[in-house]
Formats: sequence, structure tokens, C-alpha cells
Amino acid sequence: MESDLRQTDLYRETEELYRALRKPGTGQISDATEVHSSPDGRYAVVSAAIVEKLEGIPPTRICLIDILTGDTQVLTFGPNNDRLPRFSPSGRHIAFLSDRNKASDFQLYLLDPRERTTSAGPVVEGWVEYLDWSPDGKRILLGVAEYGADIAGAQGATSTKQATQNQPCWAPTVQAGDYSCGWRSVWVYDLASDKIHRVSATDINIWEATWSGNHAIATVASPGPGEGLWYSARLTLIDLRSGEARELYRPSNQLGWPTGSPSGQHVAIVEALCSDRGIVAGDMLLIETSSGRVQRVDTHRVDISYIEWRSDQALLVAGHRGLDTVFGTANLTSGRFQETWVSQDVTTGGRHASVSGLDDLGNCVFAAEGFTLAPELAIVRNGKYKCVRSFDLGYARAAKVIDRVDAMRWDAPDGLEIQGWLLLPKGEAPHPVVVMIHGGPVWHFRPFWLGRYAVALLLLISLGYAIFLPNPRGSTGRGQEFVRLEVGDLGGMETFDHLSGIDHLVKLGIADPTRLGVTGGSHGGYMTSWLIGQDMRFAAAVSVAPVTNWVSEHLVSNIPHFCMLALNDRYINPSGKYFMRSPIMHAHKVKTPTLNICGALDRCTPPEEARQFHNALLESGVKSVLVTYPEEGHGVRNFPAVIDYASRVVRWFQEQMPP
Repeated sequence: MESDLRQTDLYRETEELYRALRKPGTGQISDATEVHSSPDGRYAVVSAAIVEKLEGIPPTRICLIDILTGDTQVLTFGPNNDRLPRFSPSGRHIAFLSDRNKASDFQLYLLDPRERTTSAGPVVEGWVEYLDWSPDGKRILLGVAEYGADIAGAQGATSTKQATQNQPCWAPTVQAGDYSCGWRSVWVYDLASDKIHRVSATDINIWEATWSGNHAIATVASPGPGEGLWYSARLTLIDLRSGEARELYRPSNQLGWPTGSPSGQHVAIVEALCSDRGIVAGDMLLIETSSGRVQRVDTHRVDISYIEWRSDQALLVAGHRGLDTVFGTANLTSGRFQETWVSQDVTTGGRHASVSGLDDLGNCVFAAEGFTLAPELAIVRNGKYKCVRSFDLGYARAAKVIDRVDAMRWDAPDGLEIQGWLLLPKGEAPHPVVVMIHGGPVWHFRPFWLGRYAVALLLLISLGYAIFLPNPRGSTGRGQEFVRLEVGDLGGMETFDHLSGIDHLVKLGIADPTRLGVTGGSHGGYMTSWLIGQDMRFAAAVSVAPVTNWVSEHLVSNIPHFCMLALNDRYINPSGKYFMRSPIMHAHKVKTPTLNICGALDRCTPPEEARQFHNALLESGVKSVLVTYPEEGHGVRNFPAVIDYASRVVRWFQEQMPP
């Protein structure tokens, strides 16, 4: 396989497809995220991707969209990235984050949408990850990460550089394990005085924070900044008048998306068993701040991933149930949860469902997308879906290679129903099938825009391959008991969830049993490497950012706590799961040609994981290629590496299992 594919027809075809979908240099919007509505429900602001050239991660600009007409105005022009726009409660200002002065160093900015003027807030040492307006609109909460803090796995799992030091090139890197840097804290900016000050203590690490009324802040916090400590973080309330911090709730699992009511009487939060920080979907809790009383809300089996207070009594929520995306409202007085919109074909952008409310009735605006739908700004009003502004620059034409999208259901060997998706090419079955396994493992496949980072799938479908996307046990959307089936059993029954799904496709006459491929990233990379050591049916495999040796993963990665949680074992147990569930221990059985892909900067699943498996396969006489991207972390996100990556994946399946 060529080390440099840039001169090949396949690379050029991949690049042209990305150009068709992104239209670089034209000033057009190709993607939109982080939607927020104005207080009067008339406008929405978004982080819009406007690509100038296919280099780096597509930059974003703040855009204002009229919800009634779809008219769109670009409000900021960088350079670098402007993101996370949020209207003030009065609608007078838009706060946003920008790294216009220094790449990746995000700071606070304020924008006047009427005057089109922008002003910078005070600079903090570190970078701002998120912001939140106080209910009275007088202050802005800032979540600040110190230089040296790790980025979450879902965002790339790289370590940021510490503050610049004048060190010679030969100077060593020294790690003592004392967490002297990389902490996360909460700061408050006062608009009237134009002053900013830190409100969290120096011995507590704040992963997430939200206003709880105007005089308190609710935080998801741990005693240190190590990425693994997030798994045991607690809900803490900081009183801004006294400076006192008290524990409000100690969970059994993980916490995410805290949001305080306008009065500060309650904090709503999601508790769920999770594998990745920032990817939380599960049970919604309402916690009374004065007493600590906890109420679990019955959300009709929907795993909640977004919560927004619309008043002191009404909440807007979004989440997943099975293959559906669900929006709804919850009322404190009645205790009633009411679904306002459900769809299997359309979902929201982002890692999980999220929306922005327009009123107290459940009407909302969001960035919508699907397997055959390019991103668009949409509203749901009175339960009806309507497109406000499409960002389709050529995807509808490209997606015509998809003949059909099928929602799939089948029974695992133990009788458990498993769900997933099948993207079918044109032409008669049986088809060569590529099984794609999702990351996490606590995550799931739902309809997503293939033009973002999955152009390889579009190309494979155009060549006649079917794409199979299973949601095995451990996936989101089926409740906490379904997730818990994966705990302590990685590589166990999930193996047969995938294999039985393939058997189902073969029995239906859809899949050609002699041309089966498998791929996936992160946990999907682990399962790819694992499956080919358990079953010899696969003709080709592409393992991306995998775990292949749980002992080295525990000792080298930044998430050893997850290893212990997921395996329910200790690495010092020589006959335990750290050894028996590691793909390298089964590499001698593998017959499948394997392409191993990793990022040199990955802290979550370090590149040594892919390298070990590659060497083990070579030692066993199996065809194996190792591709390491020097500037990538957990997953390939930067152009032109994205083009190279997609080209290599398609080429590998073409060579090993021709269409």
C-alpha cells in the first residue's frame, strides 16, 4: 500500500468529493453547530463552518439566522475560530469564544448584534472551554482549562502545551504525578465593572459548571485534574456570597449537563454509566439545592442528553430511545414528561441530541441532519418539523449512491434484541458488507451526515459496498440496564451481538459471506482487533485508534479508571480480563489482512496500542500495515490528513475484498 496516496486517482476523487460538499473558498456555510435562540424566539445564532481551504479543522464563524425567513448574516470573521455563541437573557449581547489572537487559546468576546461591534473580555490564563449567562444577564460564567490540561477523548484526547518556557531542545519532559498543571476552574466576568475573578478553589477541578440562580454555581467536580478522576466526579454547589462549596450529590455513575433553575432552587443533571467525558446520556435527576433531595424523572425510556430550563417549573429536554431521537418537556409541578417530537430519520448534530428552546411549550430550534440529509437549521413547532435554512452544498447529489437506509433488528444468541442501521448500495444483493463498530462503548449510531468525517463510507457505498452499523449491548438509547450489560464483559457477549447481526444479513441474502469487512475507531478499533481474533470470516479489517493491550492501556493512557471500570478487574491479575480480553493475546489466531491507524498525539488510546497489534500480526505472518498520523490525536480530524485517511480505508477494502 502506497505510503503517499496523494498522486492516486482515489485520493483525487476523495478530495474532489470533499470539495463538492464543503465548497472551499466560496464563503458558503457547509455545517452548523452550537445553536442558540434569541429570547424572543425570532433569531438563532450558530457556529457555522465556512471553509476557505482544505487545511486543518474547518474553521467556524458566528452567524445570525432569522428563524422566520432563513436570512443569514455572518457576524464574525476570525481569523481562526469563533464558536459557542450565546444570547444574553435580554438579547442585547451575544457572548462567544474565539481564538483569533492565538490558535486554540479561546477567550471571551461580546458582540452587539444590532451595531455589529465586537469587544474582547478580560484575558484569562489558560483557555475558555464554555460559558453561561447568569439569569439576570449581569455576569458570565467561564469554564477555564489551564495550559497542560488534557482534551477529552471525544475531542481528540491530546495534551495541550504548558505555558511557554525557555527550555533548550534537549531538555527532558519531567512527570512526577503531582498534577501541578492542567487544572480546570470557574471564573465569573462582571459586565458592569469589566472585571473577572476566579470563584472555584485551587484544590478542586471543575469539569462542568452552570449558574444556579444569580448567586450560586453548580459544578461537576473532582479533587484533581487527572482525566480518570472524571469518572468519580460529584455535584458541588458554590455559594458566591460566602465562597462556601458543599457537596450536593454523590453519584453511583457519571454526571453530565448540569443546569440550574432561574431561581436556583433546583439543579437538573444527567446521571449515566459512561465511557467518555462529554458523551453523557441517561437518567435525568432534579436536585433541590436547599435539602439535596433527589428526584428521578420518568422520561419514558428516553436517555436524556440535553436539559434546558425554560422557567422555574418547565424544562426542555432531548435524548434517544432506541433508534429514535426524542424531544420533550418536563414539568416540576405535575411531574409530567411529555414528548413533543420523535424521529427515526432525522436527528441533531453533535455527539448526542441537543436543541435550543423557543418558548415554554416545547417548541425549539436545532441543527438537523441524517444519513441522506445535509446539516440544516430546523424548528419544531407544535410537533411539526420545518427546515429554516439548508446548508446543503452538494450532499443530496452525492448521497444518491445510497439506495436505501434500513433500521435493523435481530436477536443475539442469548435472546437480547439488538438494533442498528444498514446503508445499502444500488444493485442486486448479496453485497460485500463493511461492519462499522462505534466508539465508547457507551455511545450509539444514529442518522448522521456522512460528509463531515465519513466520506469513506460514501465512497464505499458508491463502489457497491453495504455499510452495517450495529448498536450492541452497552449502546446509548436502551436504558442503563442495557449499558450495564457491557460492564466487566468487554469483548464478551458484544462479540456475538455483532456476529449474529452479520449472520442475519447473510440469511436475508443481503451480505456476501465471502466479502465481509470490519472497521471502527476507539472502542470500535478495539472490537475490530478483537473480532478478527475470534472469528475467521472477515476478509479485511481497518482498526482505528484501538486498545489492543489492556495492561499497557492502563499504564500509558490517561484513562486508567475507565479500564478498571470497563473490565471490572485489576491489571496485576495475570489470569484476568486485562490479559484474556486483550487482542494481542489472540493475534496468533488472526488471518485477516489488517490496516492499523493511529494518531501520534493520542493520550486516550496511545499509538503504542496500534503498533503492538501490528507487530504481533507481522510476527504471525499476517498482512498488516501501520499508519501513524504525526499531528493527530484520538481520530483523524485535520485536513488533508482526513482525505488521506478516507483514501486509505477505501483502498484497503478494495484490495482485500473487491466490490
